[in-house]
Amino acid sequence: MKKIAILHGPNLNRLGKREPEIYGTATLRDLEKMIRTESRALGFTPTFFQSNHEGALIDEIHRLADRGIGGFIVNFGAYSHTSIALRDALASTSLPAVEVHISDIKKREPFRRRSMTAGACIAMISGKGFPGYVLALRRLAKV
Repeated sequence: MKKIAILHGPNLNRLGKREPEIYGTATLRDLEKMIRTESRALGFTPTFFQSNHEGALIDEIHRLADRGIGGFIVNFGAYSHTSIALRDALASTSLPAVEVHISDIKKREPFRRRSMTAGACIAMISGKGFPGYVLALRRLAKV
């Protein structure tokens, strides 16, 4: 089975509690359970990592790339809009990555409408809620 990594950025550990009118009431654990189920059906073995710290996310990207991960699904949260360092970390791996946003960033505040990190990804899925991760898995399955 092909190993893939799902990286969750800042505040995603607060899913289910944080702004339920935007992100819903399901938790990060619920999301990861859904991803595990879909991953098995597609022949993937997922690994999960969540951090509220930019450097920890960069270190994890490097560590996973050096250990032979096959690709990434990333939701860097607010770092997506600001972090050239995370974009560069993804680009340094030459591995396929799909960026996911639970909410539709194009319909959010102006500062959220642009993703700095999406340029290092093969696709970005925004505004599909948790099912956006399933779409991301299916996109990676085509690579």
